[in-house]
Amino acid sequence: MKFIRKKNMHDVVELNITAFMNLMVMLVPFLLVTAVFSRMTVLELNLPVLDQAQKNSAEKIDLMLELVVREASFDIQDANLGLIHKIERNNNPDDWNLFSKVMLEIKSRFPEERDMLLLFEAKITYKTMIEVMDHVRSMEVVNLATVESVELFPNISISGDIDIVPIATESEVPSTPVNESAQ
Repeated sequence: MKFIRKKNMHDVVELNITAFMNLMVMLVPFLLVTAVFSRMTVLELNLPVLDQAQKNSAEKIDLMLELVVREASFDIQDANLGLIHKIERNNNPDDWNLFSKVMLEIKSRFPEERDMLLLFEAKITYKTMIEVMDHVRSMEVVNLATVESVELFPNISISGDIDIVPIATESEVPSTPVNESAQ
């Protein structure tokens, strides 16, 4: 009996890439669709700056608008004159309508004013901060059949995590007990 050896006889194996191609067909459109929604929005903010020339000139008092955002209210005030308007917050959409109307009224009285300082209490959420900045910057006005965007106060300066507490008088300040063991 003679054995025949077949040298170099290999079966040709074909790669099955059907599963990989199916994965690519599903993955590429998914990545393209989600890439559109992952845009980052950058808000440009200004930090409050003390200007020596403005501080020293007492002749002309400029309007320095401030918006104090509290959990219960929005306090629109001037740094020099005091409280202008107070809006109570009830966490409903009508609050923003009233807020926008008041902002528009202030802008109509002082059309050259473009700056506003926003002061936030420590417990204000990030979402509320962004909503306030959006409503201070501009608002939508409906004229007959068109909707126009009106610029209110585009130059926003912010100060966050502040505790706005009235200053205690000497009679209200508690006395600190003396540590007897230290004597």
